[in-house]
Amino acid sequence: MKKAFSLIELMIVIVIIGVVYTLSINKFQKIGEEPANISLKGLKEYLQKFPHSNNVKLLCLDDCSSCDVFADNEKQASLNDFLDKSVKIYRYDFSYGILKQKKEVYFNKDNVEKDLCFSYTVDKKGVGEQVFVEFKGLVYDFSNYLAPVSVYTSLQEAIDAKEKLTQEVLR
Repeated sequence: MKKAFSLIELMIVIVIIGVVYTLSINKFQKIGEEPANISLKGLKEYLQKFPHSNNVKLLCLDDCSSCDVFADNEKQASLNDFLDKSVKIYRYDFSYGILKQKKEVYFNKDNVEKDLCFSYTVDKKGVGEQVFVEFKGLVYDFSNYLAPVSVYTSLQEAIDAKEKLTQEVLR
């Protein structure tokens, strides 16, 4: 009496191996893609993940529907529908309080001026621009050097938190 696998058993094993292989290949392909749920709260950490020797910059042009990530002036990734043109950027000044930031002038590689909707830069030490970003009813505080981004429900709440911190430092 011979003991061996039947043709059906071998076919079932081959199908199972094929399914496992297909699922694993799809997983590996998705590892290189950026997550679809990048938010302003996680933006600083997301940008710090890109390998860079000088800085990493997020640039959103025109109506902010499409943003590009540049590490050391080389395009690394694109984010679609991340922001819209309702985004507002503010700076906090100890003497004057909150000031709306003027939009930067941006020239592309062909030296053509483009409308800059939003930009945010993180340097080689992981320090980002010191700004408040107001978007969809929330205010994101990027002003802390090494702390995660704080989220407030209003601009006044963000100002109060900043002034409280300033008073604590002055003591």
